[in-house]
Amino acid sequence: MEKLYENCLQCPRKCGVNRKTSLGFCREPDDIRIAVACLHFGEEPLITVHGGSGTIFLTGCNLCCAFCQNYQISQQGMGAVVSKEEFAEICLRLEAAGAENINLVTGSHHIPALAEGLEEARKRGLKLPVCWNSSGYDSVESLKLLDGLVSIWLPDLKTLSAELSKSLCAAQDYPEKAEKALLWMMEHNPLKLTSVEKTVNGEKIRKDKILQGLIIRHLFLPGRFFETADVLEWLKHNADGKAIISLMSQYTPVPFKGSSEELERRKKSLSSIENRLVNDAEDRDLRDLIEAYDFDYLFYQELCADTEWLPDFERIQPFSYKLARPVWHWKSGFIDTKAD
Repeated sequence: MEKLYENCLQCPRKCGVNRKTSLGFCREPDDIRIAVACLHFGEEPLITVHGGSGTIFLTGCNLCCAFCQNYQISQQGMGAVVSKEEFAEICLRLEAAGAENINLVTGSHHIPALAEGLEEARKRGLKLPVCWNSSGYDSVESLKLLDGLVSIWLPDLKTLSAELSKSLCAAQDYPEKAEKALLWMMEHNPLKLTSVEKTVNGEKIRKDKILQGLIIRHLFLPGRFFETADVLEWLKHNADGKAIISLMSQYTPVPFKGSSEELERRKKSLSSIENRLVNDAEDRDLRDLIEAYDFDYLFYQELCADTEWLPDFERIQPFSYKLARPVWHWKSGFIDTKAD
């Protein structure tokens, strides 16, 4: 696996750099770096179920989305190196804390090392299903390394506009590559759902849980209704009945921090959309669109103007305690959760 970093072609960028000595577009070496691992309760209900998703936020990214809420770790390098053994231990600690799955966030640039880490975790007794949570900008050749290790797939389909993806994500070929990746995921991972019951305060609560298959996310970008209509058209034709659709309306302007050059570059990229919260009229239009397409299984968020959920990965608890319970942080290592 290590040789795959010597001429890195892991993602659609195909930088070809030796990541043992240099950095590619993802700005990461051949070491796995992680920002935080936590029980996360803000994912789709099929992912969080009762115990929360065992979410591991990886450092670096092969996209450069101008609106990224996780920019501190995806673009500014916040995180700490972990070995294969440490990665496996993090997975096991999440399982012991009650996680429903292991949820790997933004790992497209580290598939070989993550595959080895997951194999180590399995050897040490990890029983949980693994969820691949990515931008969708994945190489099918690299995804094959995860075959048999990942059973739940949670990719984005950000846009089908090459012009918009070039402006916002620095990847004009994003639509083409994401379509291929999603089609491969669907072909190799048919949907499997189950129902899980838990007694809470004397009341039996039953929830659906995904065991295998895809949940495809799309974030509506303010002022770009027709882009979302195009995405839903593609999903209706290619994914309805084969994957679960998650249409998100929580686009939130992020109070970015960085150099003046970085902030100016981000401002220029964001000029291609309306950098604001989604309004009531857009919410109504999206609901009408959903009703017209009549998807077999679709999630849609309630419109909310709250911005307090935006993370800060400098903090040991990057989220609100309603959203997450940290188990490991890049500054402190493992966190004692027994008191919780």
